[in-house]
Amino acid sequence: MTTLTSTPPAAEAGLSIQQPRLPGCAPVGTAVASVLAAGLLGLALGWGLVLVAVAAAVVNLAVLQGWSRAVESRRVAVDRLVTTLVWYALLVALVPLGSLVWTVWDKGHGVISGQFFTYSMRNVVGEGGGIYHAIMGTLLITAATAVVSIPIGILAAIYLVEYGGRSPVGRTITFLVDVMTGIPSIVAGLFAYALFALIFGPGIRMGFGGAIALSLLMVPVVVRSTEEMLKLVPTELREASYALGVAKWRTVVSVVLPTAMAGIITGVFIALARVIGETAPLLIIAGSTDSSNFNLFSDSRMMTLPVFIYYSLTQPGVPPEFGVARAWGAALVLIIIVMTLNLLARLAGRLFAPKMGR
Repeated sequence: MTTLTSTPPAAEAGLSIQQPRLPGCAPVGTAVASVLAAGLLGLALGWGLVLVAVAAAVVNLAVLQGWSRAVESRRVAVDRLVTTLVWYALLVALVPLGSLVWTVWDKGHGVISGQFFTYSMRNVVGEGGGIYHAIMGTLLITAATAVVSIPIGILAAIYLVEYGGRSPVGRTITFLVDVMTGIPSIVAGLFAYALFALIFGPGIRMGFGGAIALSLLMVPVVVRSTEEMLKLVPTELREASYALGVAKWRTVVSVVLPTAMAGIITGVFIALARVIGETAPLLIIAGSTDSSNFNLFSDSRMMTLPVFIYYSLTQPGVPPEFGVARAWGAALVLIIIVMTLNLLARLAGRLFAPKMGR
């Protein structure tokens, strides 16, 4: 029995049917070579760091593009060009972020100690003291903000997506959410102060008032993020549930919410990280104090980390260097808390993501 095989014309002619490609290490190699070349040129001509970086970027782009166009196709060369520009944009964006984190760490890590986390500023003048009262105030107000904002935001998003998104009430809610998204934070503080002043009288300072002010900023973020996650749930899942005779509310609870839970939790954590650093609303309604206050509903001031940083820089005391150092230390702690919330958001997104079957 004879087996017939066909050989491609390109193979008969000894030609490769695969497009030539650059080595996998080509982008990294050209980048390293460009940095070395620009560095040597900068040393010879006395250039600064910024000029050396610009020269290295231009040389790397030119060399990689020339090499790619000589070996690969035009389409691949354009793809490498866009990819390189995206990497440049990322590096440019990381420069101010890295500078900020390094500056806060350099000026703030020196005051970090056990005393800094366990002492308040009560009866402290000059050296010493800590941010215990500010940390507890921040945690309590943020927790109260979450208790108020998360149910309202999630329920509003469920109504908009699953029930009345196109109704007059739904359109009104959407409009109000859009307006609340753009209001300045100080306006939220003024609103909370005016509301509590009408109830308790002028001059009111209350931790729960700060939670209400922050809720005005957090609710729109929760609504928008939850709404987008619910829209990503395939309609086929809802229709399959309805076909089995499941009620709409049970479909939402048992099918829609579990499917979108990872994105919802991620949006909630991001919203918390967004409001935990607000200063203006808390300056107005929560006030400032050197003592610890654990009662959100008492008619007394409650310190938070952003307000502590503000007053430590604007009113550092005598001598001022200790107050300024405490401000940098509190800023470092606040950055760590925000970064922790973002990491928890990523972790929650992975833990609660729907399990995909084979």
